Amino acid sequence: MEGGTTFHFIDASPTEALETAREAADDQDVRIGGGPTIIRDFLAAGLVDYMHTVVVPILLGRGVRLWDGLEGLEQDYKVEATSSPTGVTHVTFTRTGT
Repeated sequence: MEGGTTFHFIDASPTEALETAREAADDQDVRIGGGPTIIRDFLAAGLVDYMHTVVVPILLGRGVRLWDGLEGLEQDYKVEATSSPTGVTHVTFTRTGT
């Protein structure tokens, strides 16, 4: 893509996918994109150092829940939330040294 961004789509475990991405990025930062299932898999494997989520106050009534099965996740992260005038809340998770 313009600016040098490259996307690779692979069928692998989160650990294998991250290893492949780090090699392709020459050990620079790697961003994970995807829906809740992908994000949950990487979080459960302990592979996320920093995460920025945006909570939008809209009730959809269906879909995949991001936080299911991740009870206690907040113990490994510093969590900060910032609300905006539009009602959107930005939540960041930064891994702690534990």
